[in-house]
Amino acid sequence: MIRQLVRSYILLVAIAIALFTVPVAFSLTNQLRDDTSSSVQRKAATMAVLLGNGDPASCMALERMARAYDDDGETRAVQTTTTQECAPPLPRPDRDAALNRALDEDRVTTDWGSSFVWGPELVVTVPAHAGDDGEVVGAVRIKFSTAQMTHRLWTIWGFRAGLAVAVLGVAALIGVAAARRITRPLRQLNDMASRFSDGDLTARSPVTGPPETQTLARTLNQGAERLDTLIAAQRIFVADASHQLRTPLTALRLSLDNIADGVDDDFVREDVEQATAEVVRMSRLVNGLLVLARAEAKVTDAESLPLMDIVQERLAVWRPAADERGVTIALRGSAGGRPLVLASPGHLDQVLDNVLSNALEVSPDGGTITVRVEHRGDEVTVAVLDEGPGMSDADKSRAFDRFWRGKGLTGKSGSGLGLAVVKQLVTDDGGTVTLTDAPGGGLCVSISLRASQRSGG
Repeated sequence: MIRQLVRSYILLVAIAIALFTVPVAFSLTNQLRDDTSSSVQRKAATMAVLLGNGDPASCMALERMARAYDDDGETRAVQTTTTQECAPPLPRPDRDAALNRALDEDRVTTDWGSSFVWGPELVVTVPAHAGDDGEVVGAVRIKFSTAQMTHRLWTIWGFRAGLAVAVLGVAALIGVAAARRITRPLRQLNDMASRFSDGDLTARSPVTGPPETQTLARTLNQGAERLDTLIAAQRIFVADASHQLRTPLTALRLSLDNIADGVDDDFVREDVEQATAEVVRMSRLVNGLLVLARAEAKVTDAESLPLMDIVQERLAVWRPAADERGVTIALRGSAGGRPLVLASPGHLDQVLDNVLSNALEVSPDGGTITVRVEHRGDEVTVAVLDEGPGMSDADKSRAFDRFWRGKGLTGKSGSGLGLAVVKQLVTDDGGTVTLTDAPGGGLCVSISLRASQRSGG
């Protein structure tokens, strides 16, 4: 929008300059042309009077004037013709149409040598009269160089062109400043909308600018305030509900375990085990909702944390579960030393737990889960690769949706919140998470985190 405003402003200034400057330049050019023509005609007319007198004194004066004009640097030649015997020894012009008009029709002729502005020289032919009856007895022709006129012409147009460029440059600077000032309220509204779309519900726009943008800013701020209030209330409700449900679910699971221990009927025991599995799944769902609600609340700030220490700690926790199924968890990577990453305390632990849990869920017995850590510039990447069935492109596009569930090789289904929690936590810490196909089949979950400016030991 700024560019369009500046272009429009410069175009208007350019049109104004053209309407003012071009006519003035043409007027000065015509004035220069007319003044030069009049001056040369006056010279030729004076010499024609001397030529018409025909006496020796006039002839001598004519000769001196012709020589003086030839030496002025602009008059290229003075030529005369006469029917009288007494005439100065000056060059005689060739008989042409202009000379014929002067001698036969008693007309002054002016030839600029070109239909566009002028040619290399101006040729003026003036008839000479003798006696009281004004009989045409000859003519005077002056050839005047237009070199100096051309130089003045370039000066006239060049000065105005340079002035126009300077004015356009100043106009461009003023246009940019004015456009930025005019569009500042819109840019503030756009900045607020961008922050809001990124999840910053506290973003508000200053109420500035013309009345229209002030009204729009107030409306958006009120809508954002209302939405922030509603979402905050929803998060509080989810967190409270999840927290309150954990206790009765735990009690219900214990009761089912007690019932299972005291039942001998296999059919009843099977029903109790199914009910227990559903309670476990519900407990995982409630825990996931609680974690997600806390993650969306953003109650903690990112800190510099030792990545390798956290990764090794979580791998040590998950290796016993992997060993039961013969699954190997291998740590690889090119990250030297102990890289530090920016993450909120506890976030990275939950992210790794969810990703490793999913990888173990889909890994075949005797398979391998590879955890690769790489440090690249300002980012540190943790990639978890499994040897499971992988995901189709359609599944990858939905994997981060809440309550979307995939089936693992163990036949168990998750709560559908694991990857949603992972994305929320990683995004809150300024990182990214992507899903790609593993080189040998399976799925690769790549987590990129911001490297801390502090160096790890």
